[in-house]
Amino acid sequence: MNALAGKKVHFDDSYLHVDLVDGRRISTPLNWYPELEQATVKTLKTYQFICDATGIEWPSIDYQLSIEAMLTTNKNVA
Repeated sequence: MNALAGKKVHFDDSYLHVDLVDGRRISTPLNWYPELEQATVKTLKTYQFICDATGIEWPSIDYQLSIEAMLTTNKNVA
């Protein structure tokens, strides 16, 4: 299985957290993802893993996120 495969997604007030199958956790600021930041808690909890668990999709808002992309610095955020 891919080292960047996700196992669980969760949020707090400021961060998106993705637990990986190898035990690591990636956390990125929620404000990097305006679509997710504006979504309801119910929407945020309704995700599915895609692409052999290397991506996450929130079908109700038609939003997809690559776990690998979470590791790239978002230069648009100060």
